[in-house]
Amino acid sequence: MLTCCKAYDIRGQLGADLDEGIARRIGRAYGEYLRPRSVVVGCDARLSSPALKQAVAEGLMDAGVDVVDIGQTGTEEVNFAAFHLDVDGGIEITASHNPMDYNGMKLVRGGAQPISGDTGLREIERLASGNTFAKAAKRGTLRHCPILSPYVDHLLGYIEPARIRPLRLVANAGNGVAGHVVDALEVRFRERAVPLEFIKVHHEPDPAFPNGIPNPLLPENRAATAEAVREHRADMGLAWDGDFDRCFFFDEAGKFIEGYYIVGLLAAAFLARHPGEKIIHDPRLTWNTIDIVRRSGGIPVQSKTGHAFIKERMRAENAIYGGEMSAHHYFREFAYCDSGMIPWLLVAELMSTTGKPLSSLVGDRETAFPCSGEINYRVDDAQAAMQRVEGHFIGMNPLMVDRTDGIGLEFADWRFNLRSSNTEPLLRLNVEAEGNVDAIAPRIEEIEALIQGIPKRKM
Repeated sequence: MLTCCKAYDIRGQLGADLDEGIARRIGRAYGEYLRPRSVVVGCDARLSSPALKQAVAEGLMDAGVDVVDIGQTGTEEVNFAAFHLDVDGGIEITASHNPMDYNGMKLVRGGAQPISGDTGLREIERLASGNTFAKAAKRGTLRHCPILSPYVDHLLGYIEPARIRPLRLVANAGNGVAGHVVDALEVRFRERAVPLEFIKVHHEPDPAFPNGIPNPLLPENRAATAEAVREHRADMGLAWDGDFDRCFFFDEAGKFIEGYYIVGLLAAAFLARHPGEKIIHDPRLTWNTIDIVRRSGGIPVQSKTGHAFIKERMRAENAIYGGEMSAHHYFREFAYCDSGMIPWLLVAELMSTTGKPLSSLVGDRETAFPCSGEINYRVDDAQAAMQRVEGHFIGMNPLMVDRTDGIGLEFADWRFNLRSSNTEPLLRLNVEAEGNVDAIAPRIEEIEALIQGIPKRKM
């Protein structure tokens, strides 16, 4: 079987796990398994992405599928095209925030419905591994179709631009593919005399990623955005990962805001307009989100971590919004998909209508439910490490044991979640407390002591 097929997408090291031949077989398998009439393809800014995209397109056409190439795009542009255009699915070539020598794919059906290990990815993997396909009656065609304009129209439908007050925003595209969308939004705002000013950092796509792999979850990747916020006295900083399906926030002082608190902020905003709706959240950090959703008259629903799983649960529950602490935000009106552009538009509107800076919008929640942020460890045997940690804390009589994703244990005034990454050889730890930030560091040290033989260096 192919080693690049993960739990909810395709990702692997170039040469060892993924190459153009494998990409063509995956496209061919997608076409044979789903039998679509037409499929959208797009790619990120990585050096290998255009060739892999063409290989996937060749495989799709071999299967008799007509291919619509929308060019260099973020994942959400493929998702948008998959529900906006008259097509039956979509494939984005991207490795998001993975190392330079990696690449991958995110697959959806028609209507941008996700394809994961539980909903077709294993069958596509099996067909691609076998590499034995029936000959199509007719080879498919390839055409190019830009979708930026209708996509930006859709984004602007989430806010009332006339409500935006003067704001200066730092926008750090990380040399990924977010920049062209920021540019298009800037033009629209200028046409409507919306007083938003953008300070652009690492704006142009660059496959060499001269300023580091675009992953603002890593503390070392945050300095450029934070410094630009302070230098330009901006109201907010924004940074994206490589395919911009995640959006990260910095307040007016350049302080990084954990995605966890943005989830609560957006949940409250949606419930203020739509009380009683369901809000989906992941199991890594939960207390703040659950508290806000219940206080706001909504229904919190927990899902397994990962974009495919969250999207599936969103659809099943008809949830209006879903959020992961890793800065993925999902919207019912966006075909239940995640977007890295909709969140900051909503937050900018909230700052404008409330007159409050971002620090004030999230500050009380950071105090009420402080958290560690995600701490990553390289591991040789994740299962053994998790068993050691679980065995120790089970003996402390936790109030709740949750195995939705990894192991989650709750006590009276603190909780933690420990899980294996679905995309990297990492063990991921999240700790949160109720009203006592000083309680977090000792718990982290206690858990680290149980992860024997694992380097203490945080990734």
